[in-house]
Amino acid sequence: MDNVLFYALIAAALAVGGVLGVVIQRHSTGKRIGEANDLARRIIEEARKEAQAQKKELLLQGQNEVFSQKHALEMEYKEQEKALKTREKKLQDISDRMEEKMERITQKEHDILAQEKDQAQREKTITEKEALIDMKLDEQERRLEEVSGLTAEEARARLFEEIEARTRHESAKMMRVIETEARETADRKAKQILACAIQRYAGDYVSDQTVTAVTLPSEDMKGRIIGREGRNIRALEAATGVDLIIDDTPETVILSAYSPIRRQVARMALERLIQDGRIHPARIEDIVHKCEQELEVQIREVGEQATFDAGVHGIHPDIVRLLGQLKYRTSFTQNVLQHSLEVSALCGMMAAELGMDVKRARRAGLLHDIGKAVDHEVEGSHAVIGADIAKKYGEGKDIIHAIAAHHEDVHPETALAVLVQAADSLSGARPGARKELLENYVKRLEDLENIADAFEGVVKSYAIQAGRELRVIVNSDSVDDDATYLLCKDISAKIEENLTYPGQIRVTVIRERRAVGFAK
Repeated sequence: MDNVLFYALIAAALAVGGVLGVVIQRHSTGKRIGEANDLARRIIEEARKEAQAQKKELLLQGQNEVFSQKHALEMEYKEQEKALKTREKKLQDISDRMEEKMERITQKEHDILAQEKDQAQREKTITEKEALIDMKLDEQERRLEEVSGLTAEEARARLFEEIEARTRHESAKMMRVIETEARETADRKAKQILACAIQRYAGDYVSDQTVTAVTLPSEDMKGRIIGREGRNIRALEAATGVDLIIDDTPETVILSAYSPIRRQVARMALERLIQDGRIHPARIEDIVHKCEQELEVQIREVGEQATFDAGVHGIHPDIVRLLGQLKYRTSFTQNVLQHSLEVSALCGMMAAELGMDVKRARRAGLLHDIGKAVDHEVEGSHAVIGADIAKKYGEGKDIIHAIAAHHEDVHPETALAVLVQAADSLSGARPGARKELLENYVKRLEDLENIADAFEGVVKSYAIQAGRELRVIVNSDSVDDDATYLLCKDISAKIEENLTYPGQIRVTVIRERRAVGFAK
């Protein structure tokens, strides 16, 4: 029992302690909550005060910015207003000037209308007068026809004939005077330039023809060249593209081919085979191949030396090779490479005298016959072929035109083209430069005389001085002095049109009148 009471008291005490703990805990919690509420109220109050302070500060900043923007806008408005007033003033001034111009234009229009009216009246008066004049002219023409017995067409034709005859004589006299004056100045200057060029260039000319005959050490060598059943000669012809002619000519073999390069290769190979003594097809092919390589090197060296001698640089290597090939090309027995060097030198000297570009002139002169290196392979004249080659390898337009025009295949349009023509003629026409076949020489003399004899009034013509001069004798009764001058011009033009010749041909027309009397 005591134990139960003891346990009951303990339980009661525990219960009371628990209640007291709860009460105490609730009191402590309420106290904390109150403190927290007080703290929250203080924080909220402070935040409200701080927010109001920031709000006032922001309002003040906003007011300041608005004031600044308002001030800036007012200043901008004042400037725009000022500019607008200035523009309005300018527009007003322009408007005033436009009104003045309009007034002047209106006045001019009135004046023009008045002038047009006056002009119309004058034209009307002139038309009436022209009609009256035409009527009077018709009347006078009828009277003239009645008096003269000729119609208007007949009288006009007769008048034109008289005017034409008179004008022809007057033009001949005038042409003679003009040409005499021009000749006195132009010929003197041209002779000075040509004489200077010839004196400064006196190149030795050697007729370096492509050799087509190879000398043999003995007649026995012919059999060795032919070989057993002709195998050696066939192999040599096949390898070089050259025909070998072995005839009764003692100790000589003739090489025949159109290409001078092939002939040179064949000549080199044959001489080397003769010197070596071993002649058989395999050896022939080997020697020909080596000779071709050696000749190619020689051609390039010759081309480079030619450019160096002419003082011309920057030429394409393929053109340099073509220049080297010209060493083995001849024209009228004149070596083409030597001729090109002469033309280059003459072009440079004459260009210096005339104040032209010397380097361009020497370049055009050196390249003017470059087409002759391939004219046996390409169709067309060597001038046109050379111009195409120069164009292909980037030469200038003036150089291309000078090459194309140096034989009148293209009409020369530049001073450089005319200069190349003159230098080309000078190099080809100098004594000893070229030789001509007898048949061509005789034919040219006959053509000269036939051209002159075809003109009316010519009695007889004579080609003299190796075709350098043509003397024409005319009938003095049908050809007067002025007509003689015109006839000389016509014959010269006909010769230039129909014949090709080196240098120039002098045409002399002779009119002789004789009076014979006898004193008895």
